[in-house]
Amino acid sequence: MPAWPSHPPAPSRWASLPFQVTLRRFPFLNSQLSQSRRRRRRRPLNPCALRPPSPPTSEALSSPPTTMASSILSSSAKPCYSATKTPAPIANRLAPPPPSLPSRAAAHGLSAAVRASPSARGLRAPGPRPVRASQQQPQPRRRPEYVPNRIGDPNYVRIFDTTLRDGEQSPGATMTSAEKLVVARQLARLGVDIIEAGFPASSPDDLDAVRSIAIEVGNAPVGEDGHVPVICGLSRCNRKDIDAAWEAVRHARRPRIHTFIATSEIHMQHKLRKTPEQVVAIAREMVAYARSLGCPDVEFSPEDAGRSNREFLYHILEEVIKAGATTLNIPDTVGYTLPYEFGNLIADIKANTPGIENAIISTHCQNDLGLATANTLAGARAGARQLEVTINGIGERAGNASLEEVVMAIKCRGELLDGLYTGINSQHITLTSKMVQEHSGLHVQPHKAIVGANAFAHESGIHQDGMLKYKGTYEIISPDDIGLTRANEFGIVLGKLSGRHAVRSKLVELGYEISDKEFEDFFKRYKEVAEKKKRVTDEDIEALLSDEIFQPKVIWSLAEVQATCGTLGLSTATVKLIGPDGEEKIACSVGTGPVDAAYKAVDQIIQIPTVLREYGMTSVTEGIDAIATTRVVVTGDVSNNSKHALTGQSFNRSFSGSGASMDVVVSSVRAYLSALNKMCSFAGAVKASSEVPESARVQSKE
Repeated sequence: MPAWPSHPPAPSRWASLPFQVTLRRFPFLNSQLSQSRRRRRRRPLNPCALRPPSPPTSEALSSPPTTMASSILSSSAKPCYSATKTPAPIANRLAPPPPSLPSRAAAHGLSAAVRASPSARGLRAPGPRPVRASQQQPQPRRRPEYVPNRIGDPNYVRIFDTTLRDGEQSPGATMTSAEKLVVARQLARLGVDIIEAGFPASSPDDLDAVRSIAIEVGNAPVGEDGHVPVICGLSRCNRKDIDAAWEAVRHARRPRIHTFIATSEIHMQHKLRKTPEQVVAIAREMVAYARSLGCPDVEFSPEDAGRSNREFLYHILEEVIKAGATTLNIPDTVGYTLPYEFGNLIADIKANTPGIENAIISTHCQNDLGLATANTLAGARAGARQLEVTINGIGERAGNASLEEVVMAIKCRGELLDGLYTGINSQHITLTSKMVQEHSGLHVQPHKAIVGANAFAHESGIHQDGMLKYKGTYEIISPDDIGLTRANEFGIVLGKLSGRHAVRSKLVELGYEISDKEFEDFFKRYKEVAEKKKRVTDEDIEALLSDEIFQPKVIWSLAEVQATCGTLGLSTATVKLIGPDGEEKIACSVGTGPVDAAYKAVDQIIQIPTVLREYGMTSVTEGIDAIATTRVVVTGDVSNNSKHALTGQSFNRSFSGSGASMDVVVSSVRAYLSALNKMCSFAGAVKASSEVPESARVQSKE
């Protein structure tokens, strides 16, 4: 990729323009974009297929800012800053070539006069059905051969994972050596280019852990391409630290030493208490010392570069390049810069540091203002070709740029990042995230991008309706892309916001086909439960179906129940039932417990002699808000006796009932009423049969 052009600062009158950053760095865009309409008239080419723009002219530099802004706004062309042609997205490659403007106008039934009008030139033929952005990406490209200070493909971005070093600095996130080795193996499977395995000088245990990773992970090819990650150890700019780092990583096939020293005025004055000249001398000497040990790959970081003086930064970077540094890491140590500032910083370093073509520019962004991922992407777009990240974004204070966010942003929006790509196998992201959570003890928040529990879950009724119709309506990334397998194909989570469409689809998924009337009755019960319970599971659905739909003919129904219990007195219950004639009846009773008291109150209303034979209750799901399912078996008096079909002997018939509710007393009363309704129906049928005249029975036999 050619070097980004460097131009003098833009005039102050441009300061209010929203495009000031782009125009200041690329004043030739005005000349390019102002001619975009003429280009489209000559030939309808893809803007990203155009050749690199010519150098800026004096007319372009002197053009009024309003003209430049209006030119950008009026042009649909997307300038391409790289001489390398970006592969077209899959969706575009699969789509048929667009017809010419006259044929497109004719397809819409437009007259010749309209076809000739300038406004008709903007018409587009209906395209293919939109797909999720992650599905539009080109096929993965091959990882370039590793050379410490050079990348064969200018669009390739190295991923430097520092989960085991910076990530472990999170309070309470210390991992054992065995856990670090397991995580390092998984990072290699994930496809990271460089694993910063630790800070060997910090403790003998850390040195042993880094050495083990260098031996076992740093020499074992993984994946179809036989990728072997670089194993890196961190050190301060002193001989003791560098010796420990080299001792730990030298066993790897591709070892790297990463050394750093602070360069901001506040750090040099208050922490190091050294002059800028002393800092430069130390950095130059220690980088040279690391190379003298036989390490072919040395990374240097000017700590707190985001707040460092630019001219001093250019100078110290020039000196360490001369001393042998192969990678220059630019850390926003305290997460202070904004994305456009950090992008400008990387671009300025690339344009103003002598010898920068002999090193790789890297980024390391902290998340103190929540901008780590945005700053990292801005740095990549400005020319950085190594990005330092951690799994789940863990790290010191507010954490680091998140690997999964950076990688998926590049994969999802690569066409806006000049065709950048990584060697990450994104299908290992979910497993790696869960492994780091388990071993570090730092669990991600449910709404964490990419790997949070809610990242691919949909509870809103409007969203669920869209997902059921087409997943691309609310998902820009397929969960398959990150190796996530969800129980529900559409990621629907039933809750109080779920609508009828989502709930009915869940019933169909579970194999239940019910009528519209039954569904409305069930949906009413569902809403009652969902108001109290955050998530409604499949087991909850089945319990509610059994309690609401698959019940005997309703003779007595429960209106209200209130119970009190405790150690201060007898348990009491008040029950209100609605009879077969619609009349409400209320009874109160006491008992040995709230369920016993409620059952006795029911008996007072219905007045059918019964004996409770069995009583059982189970929790449908785990958690304090779980639905309770109750099953009871009751028997009635001798008038309900039946005869055995084979022996002819009479036996006392039993009736079972079930009920479900988040309240154990309500669940118990529902189950008891279910059994009693069965008994009443059976007794009514027996009574109706006994009242049939003898003559009618004889005729039926004949």
